[in-house]
Amino acid sequence: MLFTSIEFLFLFLPLVMAGHILLPSRYGLRNAWLLAASLAFYAWGEPAFVLAMLASIVFNYAAALCEETARRSGLRRASACIFAVGVAGNLALLGTWKYANFATSVLREWFPSLKGAVPQTSFLLPIGISFFTFQAISYLADARRGAAPVQRNPLSLALYIALFPQLIAGPIVRYADFLGQIAGRRVTMDGFYGGMLRFLVGFNKKMLVANTLAEVADAAFARQGISVCGAWLGAVAYTFQIYYDFGGYSDMAIGLGRMFGFRFPENFNCPYLSGSATEFWRRWHMTLGGWFRDYVYIPLGGSRLGKVRMLANLAVVWTLTGLWHGANWTFILWGAFYGVLIAAEKLTRLPERIERSRTLAVLSHPLTLLAVVCGWVLFRADSLPAACAYLGAMFGSDGAPAIDGFCVFWFREAAVFLVVAAAGCLPRPARLRGLSATGFFAVAQVVLFAVGVSCLVMKSHNPFIYFNF
Repeated sequence: MLFTSIEFLFLFLPLVMAGHILLPSRYGLRNAWLLAASLAFYAWGEPAFVLAMLASIVFNYAAALCEETARRSGLRRASACIFAVGVAGNLALLGTWKYANFATSVLREWFPSLKGAVPQTSFLLPIGISFFTFQAISYLADARRGAAPVQRNPLSLALYIALFPQLIAGPIVRYADFLGQIAGRRVTMDGFYGGMLRFLVGFNKKMLVANTLAEVADAAFARQGISVCGAWLGAVAYTFQIYYDFGGYSDMAIGLGRMFGFRFPENFNCPYLSGSATEFWRRWHMTLGGWFRDYVYIPLGGSRLGKVRMLANLAVVWTLTGLWHGANWTFILWGAFYGVLIAAEKLTRLPERIERSRTLAVLSHPLTLLAVVCGWVLFRADSLPAACAYLGAMFGSDGAPAIDGFCVFWFREAAVFLVVAAAGCLPRPARLRGLSATGFFAVAQVVLFAVGVSCLVMKSHNPFIYFNF
């Protein structure tokens, strides 16, 4: 079920909100209601996948208890082994569902003699598996290092892993940050109103900006023999689409959380204003970047053990970041692309030099944005040859024409949305931040919401890029 669906907006959400409000304020009852609703939400598209999630919950509940018992008994080696088995179990679940098809296809392609012994798998991908698996690993890690106690109540752990607002697209919430909210959150009118307004903003970003620009991007990436301007138009449209698509979903998740009394971390902070690749990843999908930093990069030694070890650690992190986004060579190369950029910036101390030099600061922003746009082409393309062909068209290879009718048509159709999207990437001045708290802003969002709902009723183009991550 998508947040941008008639079933969610006018059936599921009102029922869940009504139950949450009418139940007594004791959080055991409200938590049980939210857990049941979250499992129903997850089961909407493919009920069998709920079993995979329940298996993950039971496995992690038992693993944390066993690890704690061994640790308190002074069995340090057993504790470490149990923790390793717990993490490996989560990764095995993720690897089987998400990467088995890719791995078997690569083996069969590279080693034809294995085709008889290695069947091509065809697993369907459970929605949001990357998100809830990372949250499960966060639970094991936070419990082991003492950042939060082991959860005795299996229903509370299940709520953390399965809570529907951030289940399918994040933000990734750390267990240590979530624990106090299971029984200590407060639902207030101000919080509910603020959450509802944040949800409307995210919904409008997704439905009215991302979905419109998705049509431009899809047409451009599907076109053969595209012109230079047409290729750039498609790349820029996708650059805005993925931001408003994923950023809009994060806004909706954060808003839904506030409506139920939860506080989720922010996920974006004007990423297209970044002056370096390092800064971009501090502003883009911040919860994922923080997860890899705290649970992979720093435990591996970070940059504390010399340059060679730092480069190796970056290679691990960015290979995993690419793979996390999808089982395709394009994602692996996309991760490697950012890994190389960030490694070069660390070796040359570029971010520090940008802060000291006005000239570098002026040049760094457009160059970073150029790298980001090219990176999104890798991310969007179906294959490496398709990505190379598209990037080649952007830079005029193979005699691509400068402009064609395709470019003129789609630019005329989407010009207003491109301007709106560009303006929305800028930080809001203080006056506009104040305006967002006014009744006029709320009324405007409700009107735009009505327009977005009309698009749903007419079954307009409504993809979601991060749905299967």
